[in-house]
Amino acid sequence: MTCYEELKARGLIAQVTDEKLIQELIDGGKATFYIGFDPTADSLHVGHFMALCLMKRLQMAGNRPIALIGGGTAMIGDPSGRTDMRQMMTVETIQHNCDCFKKQMSRFIEFGEGKAMMVNNADWLLNLNYVDFIRDIGSCFSVNNMLRAKCYEQRLERGLSFLEFNYMIMQSYDFLELFQRYGCNLQFGGDDQWSNMLGGTELIRKKLGKDASAMTITLLLNSEGKKMGKTQSGAVWLDAEKTSPYDFFQYWRNVGDDDVIKCMKLLTFIPLEEIEEMERTLSGEKLNPAKERLAYELTQMVHGKEEADKALAAARAVFSAGSDTENMPVSEIPAAEVEGEIGLLTLLVKAGIAPSNGEARRLVQQGGISIDGEKMTDPTVMVTVREGMVIKKGKKVFRKVVLV
Repeated sequence: MTCYEELKARGLIAQVTDEKLIQELIDGGKATFYIGFDPTADSLHVGHFMALCLMKRLQMAGNRPIALIGGGTAMIGDPSGRTDMRQMMTVETIQHNCDCFKKQMSRFIEFGEGKAMMVNNADWLLNLNYVDFIRDIGSCFSVNNMLRAKCYEQRLERGLSFLEFNYMIMQSYDFLELFQRYGCNLQFGGDDQWSNMLGGTELIRKKLGKDASAMTITLLLNSEGKKMGKTQSGAVWLDAEKTSPYDFFQYWRNVGDDDVIKCMKLLTFIPLEEIEEMERTLSGEKLNPAKERLAYELTQMVHGKEEADKALAAARAVFSAGSDTENMPVSEIPAAEVEGEIGLLTLLVKAGIAPSNGEARRLVQQGGISIDGEKMTDPTVMVTVREGMVIKKGKKVFRKVVLV
């Protein structure tokens, strides 16, 4: 099975512009491709996983990845998709976020001369002269055609800012610059980017001629990546300081039954034959081992084997009623803050079990909190905090208290 055939078999491809040429590029190791990343945080999250795994697969086949950081966009405040704007970011903050991204990406792809590269569209966007840009680039776009794009059609109902309207032109210009500077001939993105990517291909055709555009191919990832990365408590980050390896493991351990095989195909490097064999027999008691395998593979990929082993041991301890606390995730609490007795709700917040007293109260009232095996039912109760006490939330969240 060729690299491109495997991408299709794993469900990574939704639409393409010229499948024959794309397959020749990818299977021949001749693709220089880019995927865009928004530098609005200092960590990637699991919603980026599909893109990272794709970059790794293609680099393994001899192709060259470009991680495009939207620093130019971030400098002016990237639209949130609602009616407000994200906070504008300083050059220093953007650079810090880029450095963090590159460190995390290095677990997936190899950077260096002739290998993967990270570039920032601030390098060309921030130096543009507005009048020259509109004359040279804006004239290549039809407003009527732009308004027919689904991304604009949906936004028109709630109000479309001029900045949002310019996004197709800006993203298309990114592809033109990447093509001219680095020979980038392939672009990847989610289905919400389809119109913008087609705009980039068309812009190169108009500016550089038909022969040049023959190598500018647009390939579209399916939308599954957009569904990942969010929980009720927020994003699941790749940074261990933001989402611990154990919590990261648990996120994947708790995926829906119907999503286990899909996630294995999209995100792991387990051979397809092995995944398909699991799929044929996956039911009932075999679901848990499959989920455990998924969680372990992805945790190892992001945090390394040692942390994956610890997370696996801790998870198994949890599923055996929390009897083994050696590898259980800990909540460090300053001893001086919990001398004597403290309120149960205060303890839950300090231990990171709940983000606020209100949420802690709700958990207790719903019967979702136990301490050392005793269910807590009174939100007003006072608790004596001791080293090693185990707080349980629901059926799967355990924390061992460590006083510091």
